[in-house]
Amino acid sequence: MSTELRRCTKCLLPETHETIMFDEDGVCNICRQIEFKEGKIDWAARKEELTALIEEHRGKYDYDCIIPFSGGKDSTWTLYYLMKEYKIKPLVVRFDHGFLRPGLNESTIRVLRHMGADFHTFTPNWKLVQKLMLQSFLEKGDFCWHCHTGIFSYPMWVALRYKVPLIFWGEPSAEYTSYFSYDQEETVDEKRFNRYVNLGITALDMAVRLGGEIDERDLKPYTYPPLKELRGLNYRSVCLGSYIPWNVKEQSRIIMEELGWEGAPVENVPPEYSYEKVECYMQGVRDFIKYIKRGYTRPTHLASIDIRHGRKTREEGEQLIEQFEGKTPPSLQM
Repeated sequence: MSTELRRCTKCLLPETHETIMFDEDGVCNICRQIEFKEGKIDWAARKEELTALIEEHRGKYDYDCIIPFSGGKDSTWTLYYLMKEYKIKPLVVRFDHGFLRPGLNESTIRVLRHMGADFHTFTPNWKLVQKLMLQSFLEKGDFCWHCHTGIFSYPMWVALRYKVPLIFWGEPSAEYTSYFSYDQEETVDEKRFNRYVNLGITALDMAVRLGGEIDERDLKPYTYPPLKELRGLNYRSVCLGSYIPWNVKEQSRIIMEELGWEGAPVENVPPEYSYEKVECYMQGVRDFIKYIKRGYTRPTHLASIDIRHGRKTREEGEQLIEQFEGKTPPSLQM
């Protein structure tokens, strides 16, 4: 574990973590947010707000809501919870970024058949994806721009197409960062998209960078829909985790037992976290690049979550980080 970085005195997140700040005790703002989540929020009242929101939209459209869906633990839980708890009729929408693991697709089929939901999936132009990946890597050291943007913008276009105003995402960003806090209302909108998702590069920026190499129409899935159209729909784009307390380990256990959802080994992710980032077989490479840039990666992230929620001590977190952090992934050793 890098000793050169200043770290939270509680959860071990380093100073290079996005949006992090430390108080006079050296405790980070993410830890303080989780304390607020666990001690200050009236979750029964939040659940009533969720119920009212669903009933406001139930039965008025072809679908009660849109659920953006990667097939990972969080979107699977969102689908499971909303259908089981509220018996809603959702349209499940997936943006296929091109690197889905075969095992994930098998889990997705099992989940959808068990739940009985309509499934809309979109696979973008692969030649364009390659150009976008290279450009974003050269500019930001992150080849996932097409995935970041497509996952959050494409379902909004589907909401407009089907005229379904209610969109449910999974965990709120306050669970892991401080772009928003648990005492704020977090709307998953264009402001959040530009602040939190697109690496500071818009689709128009990409069109300019790539010049005559692309057809600008191909960039529509990566472009956030016009606010005027969304307001005309009277859209509500919210996180389920703003209304119910988010518990990744417990939720993963439930979807494994109830739906046959399966985790998978992921490069440099400790085996006890088999549910983590199973959507993409480029995850190990991406995490290693993050380690080069920021001095920490997935093991620190996972250890910090468990420390904040009382599942690990700081010392146990340090041991886990020491064992797994910063290793060159096997896919780069060929």
